[in-house]
Amino acid sequence: MQHFKTLSSYLDYLELPRPEHPMLSVFNSKGDDYLPCPRESSPPITNDCYTISFKKYVEGDLNYGRTKYDFTNGALIFIAPRQVLQWDNSVVFERKGFSINFHEDFLKGTELALQIKNYGFFSYSVNEALHLSPKEEKQIESIVENIEIEYQNNQDAFSKEIIISQLDTLFKYANRFYERQFLNRKEISNDLLEQFKRHLTEYFDSGQLQEKGIPSIEQIADKISVSQRYLSDTLKKETGKTTTEHLHFHLIDDAKNILLQPNKSISEVAYELGFEYPQYFSRLFKKKEGISPKQFREKYKMN
Repeated sequence: MQHFKTLSSYLDYLELPRPEHPMLSVFNSKGDDYLPCPRESSPPITNDCYTISFKKYVEGDLNYGRTKYDFTNGALIFIAPRQVLQWDNSVVFERKGFSINFHEDFLKGTELALQIKNYGFFSYSVNEALHLSPKEEKQIESIVENIEIEYQNNQDAFSKEIIISQLDTLFKYANRFYERQFLNRKEISNDLLEQFKRHLTEYFDSGQLQEKGIPSIEQIADKISVSQRYLSDTLKKETGKTTTEHLHFHLIDDAKNILLQPNKSISEVAYELGFEYPQYFSRLFKKKEGISPKQFREKYKMN
């Protein structure tokens, strides 16, 4: 896999103009130019840069991790350092769009260097990109134009501070728009919750729990074709519980039914539920129910 350590080497690969600043590049096409990228299928690549980009694809696929971007209506995408990118087939963009790329060292020593790690949209899979309304597009374009003006002017002691302030504003708006996207996609969220529950039920009922152990959140997310972060964010907003809490709830719910079978020891129940060590099961059960598996069994024997 090819890795680009500098902004210039990454932009050369993308066929974008050389940057005015060694750690920052702003390319804002008004329609006179196209937004280029490698014209042929490429091997997976990574780099040490952040990318914020808005563009529409005419043809071709851009793989981001294990999925593909849906650019039918245009989308704002956020790519963090060392995330895997790959172009398939010949890729062509519409003439309008923008791309901001900056090396991670550009933020060193700033508050934004810490805050940026809290923005979930930098870890989303590509098909979960942010789709903007026309009004939202104008708001984002206005911020990008301010960044572009500062970028193209003679940079002085204030330039970096101003640009970082504008980036911070852009991220705050993006965060707001993602909140809106979650609200507007409530039906999708409900469907995602149902898929999550259905997959867990099938996994448990098919005996995979005993064969493969407790599934990881990443495995579940891959199974229903979303990213781990997106699944967690959606379930948290929809139910108030994290993905791990839902998984534990399902485990404990099954455990209660099995514990009521008198012919099975606590250890056998733990192994049946995919726990490698029975004490891990007992510890989780007590944490969630307030009593140990043994106490639970004795309690219901008395009733």
